[in-house]
Amino acid sequence: MKTAIAEIDPVRDATVLLIGRAGAYPALSVALGERMGVVGALSIEAAAKHLNTRDIDGIVVGEGFTDRVVDAFLTVLSEDSRFRNLPIVVTRAGLAPAYDLPNLEVISGDPAHVAANALPLIRQHALEAHFSRTLRSIDAGGLLDPLTGLLTPSAFDRDFATAVRQTLTNGGGLSVARFAFDPAHSRARLDGARLLSRLMRQMDFGALREDGSALVVFAETDLRTAHVIARRLFSVMRHTAYDNRDMRRNEPAVSVATLLPEDTVQSLLARLNDEGRRAAS
Repeated sequence: MKTAIAEIDPVRDATVLLIGRAGAYPALSVALGERMGVVGALSIEAAAKHLNTRDIDGIVVGEGFTDRVVDAFLTVLSEDSRFRNLPIVVTRAGLAPAYDLPNLEVISGDPAHVAANALPLIRQHALEAHFSRTLRSIDAGGLLDPLTGLLTPSAFDRDFATAVRQTLTNGGGLSVARFAFDPAHSRARLDGARLLSRLMRQMDFGALREDGSALVVFAETDLRTAHVIARRLFSVMRHTAYDNRDMRRNEPAVSVATLLPEDTVQSLLARLNDEGRRAAS
């Protein structure tokens, strides 16, 4: 099977974690958001949660924190191999201590200046991440979408049909969630799909569909548990601003359905779509 190498703009594809809470934070958020996706954090604690759940291509530390807090945060990053090589921009001058952070830059000035100088570093990381996803897709025989990390639609359809057949034959539970993103914004769909591929349980699988929605199959899962998992996934997605010009948030419409004894693949998906239409109305 051939693997499609998707065209990509590493600038628009990049996601930066912006940490700050002072007066310059809104302007810096807009300046960065005109160039890339932004995940905002008003505290170091919130930033740590995002780093553990999101695919982040760089970090910008804005104003609103003491030197001690910034020093502690950078020290923790330098001690964690997952984040040590991330591009990190600190906007306050006079940062004296040395850190084991090869891509740390101190860039002060107006928000547009900070964003323009942070962009090359973050763009490079986004491109490296894209190549990594493409290699994983090739290793998987082309069954993974290199843009999202989810299954390709054809691979999903095959695995979904198999899962439904095996569940109806052997018993057990199987549920499906549909995440319908803003159809006018491809960035929302891409961010949401990548989050799903990162946060799904190992036993689950999903795909981004042609209509722009993402389907996730929860194996061995009843309806109540599926709702809990879907809410958890949604709660992470909704904290991402994918268009900072008017601070649009990634808040997909979510619907969940579970497999019934008389179901087929088609009837289960039809019921899932009906649930989605009711949820959106």
